[in-house]
Amino acid sequence: MLAKDWNLGIKETNLRRFLPYVLAGLLAAAIMVGWNVAFAQGDPPLQEVDDPATHLGNLTTMVAAFLVFFMQAGFAFLGAGLIRSKSTVNYMTKSFMDFAIASLSFWAFGFALMMGTSAAGIAGTDNFFLLSGGSDWQVYVDWMFQMVFAGTAATIVAGTVAERTKTQAYFAYSFLIGAIIYPLYGHWVWGGGWLGSLDAIGLPAAADYAGSGVVHAVGGFVALAGAAVVGPRMGKFNADGSANDLRGHNVPFVIIGTFILFFGWFGFNINSGSSIGLNAINTLLAGATGAVVALYAQLIRTGKADILMSCNGALAGLVGITAPVAHVDPWAAVVIGAIAAPIMMISVSVIEKVFKIDDPVGAVSVHGTCGLWGLLAVGIFANGNNDVNGLVGGDGLQIVSQLISMGVVLAWALATGFLMFLVLKVSMGVRLSPEEEEMGVDASEHGIVAYPEG
Repeated sequence: MLAKDWNLGIKETNLRRFLPYVLAGLLAAAIMVGWNVAFAQGDPPLQEVDDPATHLGNLTTMVAAFLVFFMQAGFAFLGAGLIRSKSTVNYMTKSFMDFAIASLSFWAFGFALMMGTSAAGIAGTDNFFLLSGGSDWQVYVDWMFQMVFAGTAATIVAGTVAERTKTQAYFAYSFLIGAIIYPLYGHWVWGGGWLGSLDAIGLPAAADYAGSGVVHAVGGFVALAGAAVVGPRMGKFNADGSANDLRGHNVPFVIIGTFILFFGWFGFNINSGSSIGLNAINTLLAGATGAVVALYAQLIRTGKADILMSCNGALAGLVGITAPVAHVDPWAAVVIGAIAAPIMMISVSVIEKVFKIDDPVGAVSVHGTCGLWGLLAVGIFANGNNDVNGLVGGDGLQIVSQLISMGVVLAWALATGFLMFLVLKVSMGVRLSPEEEEMGVDASEHGIVAYPEG
């Protein structure tokens, strides 16, 4: 009798766990059916544009999108290498699934909110589920390019909350950032929203060529909120507040991941257009400078040539150049990368020692803090390339627009990040039990480990 009651209790627990997903699936199916019934009529068939220049531009954009997609492998290797071996499968799972889940939510809701017809500069209002495609095939090219950016924003958070977060809660987060958080700020900057229309108050549009703010700062500061809500890993901080070094398990993973991310960043920053060569050079120089400055800064500080810090320095330089990449000359890219590295290093120390937040991979500093630096760098170094002028180009107003954009992205990402993770904490829980965390997320959440022979 007791065994029967025990089994019944397990079944009821499983039912409660999965009932929200069943209801969400039924709701999504109902929305899709209703939308198809209401709007299936009236859209003309899409027409192919017979223009060689358009075809070439679309090909360049799609190749760039595929490179950005490949960056997911870089994030997977980088993050897995920087955490302990008992969480490797979990981290790889999150890196794979957050992209897949964000793809679906961006297809259903995010792209429409981001790139649809603007309502008062706040949100797009049409093309949900890509059902009202447009007058030509261009909409599909645009969707693909924007989608891989959404996936990047989503996966930034994985490393910051690694080793102690419930997998199902992380999946729910992945859906929400692709559906709402990333698209709305993206609409304000890239989709015809109010940050791109500051001329109404006598200011130039806020400039963010490839997403220092839209992608990296959004992901970085949502990650900060998530880490604060989830809390630090067991053993990270002592009773007196001092931090312990919970070292990652695989340095080659980190280096391989950084190479892949650096390579994929050319897709991130180049896209298409006449400045493709300039963008490639600026991307390379900023990343390389960040790597060199971080390595030598750490060498001076500790006497050791720290390749892990150099890898994060490269990523810091790449994040910093992402917004101004098409608007500055190569010398400025070197300066931007050189400044990004110490900004990242100082931020890592402040977040750990002052705010007592556990960020195993430094994602908040690399993507969040350096994302803000990238936005500011436009206002300082833009020299007229692609019609954007900062202080170097003789326009003091651009920096005002950039400061507004910095404040908005910081407030938006933190507010929505805290709200989302607090709701998840109350509704489904975000933190593993101490026993599960001690065992390792791989064994407790997946039932498999990365290195079974160990």
